[in-house]
Amino acid sequence: MWQEDPVADTTVDARSMRRAIALAARGLGATSPNPVVGCVIAAPDGTVLGEGYHQRAGGPHAEVHALRAAGERARGATAYVTLEPCNHTGRTGPCARALVDAGISRVVYAVADPDPRATGGGATLRAAGVEVEGGFLAAEAEAGNTAWLTAVRRGRPFVTWKYAASLDGRSAAADGTSRWISSAASRADVHRLRAESDAVVVGSGTLRTDDPHLAVRGIEDVVQPLRVAVDARAEVLATARVLDGAAPTVLVVGDAADTRHLPGVELLRLPLHAGRIDVRELLERLYARGVRSVLLEGGPTLAGAFLADGVVDRIVGYLAPVLLGAGPAALADAEITTLAQALRLDVTEVVPFGTDLRITAVPAAVPTEAPKEH
Repeated sequence: MWQEDPVADTTVDARSMRRAIALAARGLGATSPNPVVGCVIAAPDGTVLGEGYHQRAGGPHAEVHALRAAGERARGATAYVTLEPCNHTGRTGPCARALVDAGISRVVYAVADPDPRATGGGATLRAAGVEVEGGFLAAEAEAGNTAWLTAVRRGRPFVTWKYAASLDGRSAAADGTSRWISSAASRADVHRLRAESDAVVVGSGTLRTDDPHLAVRGIEDVVQPLRVAVDARAEVLATARVLDGAAPTVLVVGDAADTRHLPGVELLRLPLHAGRIDVRELLERLYARGVRSVLLEGGPTLAGAFLADGVVDRIVGYLAPVLLGAGPAALADAEITTLAQALRLDVTEVVPFGTDLRITAVPAAVPTEAPKEH
């Protein structure tokens, strides 16, 4: 097992694995329920013989694309893969067996596969006499595949809450106007987030006030995410833009909601708890549908419900250099009533976007209390 060196590694192994990680990112938003995976096949001197990435669910895996590109040159070469080669026969064959059959002599992978249906590829390769080394640049590879890995480990989609706000934390002015708080550059970046997600979720408040479209625009050859509109009482109008057919859409309603005015709309009926849709049950149903990453674009109320249930994994905030003084806050009730209950965050990135700042953060790990000495 590799021990990662914090100093940048410029060896053939490092260059090849980082190329595989970059390739894997090309599949974001298009592979679910499968992971994003990249593969590079290289000669001992580092010459790239073939490379590939998983492009679509149901299509060839990264290793197969790379092997096809390498052809006979793959015999005796090393395969660098961001995820342990699968050991599972589904819509495609097991990649571990494909590597063995191609004559690969060494496999270096970054992250062990946590999916019980597909794990074991490393053992299969070793049993066939292939040299196998796992855990190389695991942290870097995990960062690029964090949504799928988190989803598989937790049994629910990875959730990113995206919001735009003024510098004093308002999502709209006192009269309700909100277009546009954020810059054009920030709004374009939101389409990238949508393209990398399997589903985009909004609530009834956003449906009423903004009539959002939620489809990806400005990015070519994109797999449109599932548009999920949470509207417990089914008050959305049939003319709402989210129902226009530009992307797959499901309307989440209470089990007794009257939906006769919405013929032909795909419905997901869920029981209400205190008049609201249960967030965890919604995520479970989306996971069963194959959704592994969710972009939460709902307003302050829905965001508060997700945060209160502890199911937000990443927060992306676009802060505009403007002060509104009044108007709705970006976040409503998240069941936080005292500073001791505050959700502490670790900021992972701060990037200027147009005139705005994009701040990315994740929930801080809860410190474990050290045992007291006696």
